[in-house]
Amino acid sequence: MKFTLLVSGALALLGIGEAMAAPSPALVKRTARTSTPTGCLTVRGSGTKSGEYSTMTAALAALGSGSASACIFVYSGTYNEAFRIAYNGPLILYGYTADTGTYKSNVVTFQRSMSSTDAGNLDASSVANIVSANFKAYNINFKNTYGSGSQAVAVTANGDKQGFYGCGFYGYQDTLYAKNGKQYYSNCYMEGAVDYIFGNAAAWFGECTIASNGGGAITATSREDPADASRYVFDHSTVTAASGASVVGKVYLGRPWRVLSRVMFQNSVLTNVVNAKGWTTMADGATPIYTEYNNSGAGSDTSSRQFLTASSAAISKETVWGSDWKTWVDTSY
Repeated sequence: MKFTLLVSGALALLGIGEAMAAPSPALVKRTARTSTPTGCLTVRGSGTKSGEYSTMTAALAALGSGSASACIFVYSGTYNEAFRIAYNGPLILYGYTADTGTYKSNVVTFQRSMSSTDAGNLDASSVANIVSANFKAYNINFKNTYGSGSQAVAVTANGDKQGFYGCGFYGYQDTLYAKNGKQYYSNCYMEGAVDYIFGNAAAWFGECTIASNGGGAITATSREDPADASRYVFDHSTVTAASGASVVGKVYLGRPWRVLSRVMFQNSVLTNVVNAKGWTTMADGATPIYTEYNNSGAGSDTSSRQFLTASSAAISKETVWGSDWKTWVDTSY
């Protein structure tokens, strides 16, 4: 959990501020976001008021083709719609929540049931297909409820400098298409069974819960050029079973969708769902770079791992994104 700063002026109010050094700022937990922030559009599915929109699709249409910074606040509810976000400027989506710091209190869900076969391709099957750069989403769930039998994407993230904070991603096969660009996932929930986090983004998953609802590989990255800086890093996260799933020993950390797949799990809890081999095969002739560092839990023993590259240190955000990452990541979260 991250915290924001609250500066206290108590000493000054008591008249003793000049006699003593000021105390360190106190840390206060971020709490709720239950009304529309100033300047944002509002989506309210039930009881829509004047000036508000009943769907995300309508709110996005209202933004038009502008490029000024914009935001949309979504009231609680389940919205049965799919949408594409291609706004030209920085955009933030806020979901109503009683606790901004976690996905566990999310009450805003966008969902559909659509396979990539029926939609025509992976991107088109998405609940949210996001191609905008400088995009952020807070406390929103995205669910593709199609289930097993076909690829069916919840979110396609296909833009540079995208951030997801306290969001939930639900599906079975190919839940999150972290397709391209620099991406940050903080305090999020990812659920699926087969290749459910996949693509070629330079993506960091921090303090996330990775929950398998069936046997299979968690990741399938598509890196194939040695000069490509893309990789997935899972840091201070937990790999576990989804509620009600019996997947002990049936989960692999990843398999190579393309030949130079690259993934790191570090400082994380790997429960007994993880197969002793850790990683498995996919692309012919693949030479993946699969690393693990300083993990714990019943599934963290690397003595029987296959395709594991030795690692003696954790990977930093600077390595993944470069030195300017703080200019687009919400570091207060």
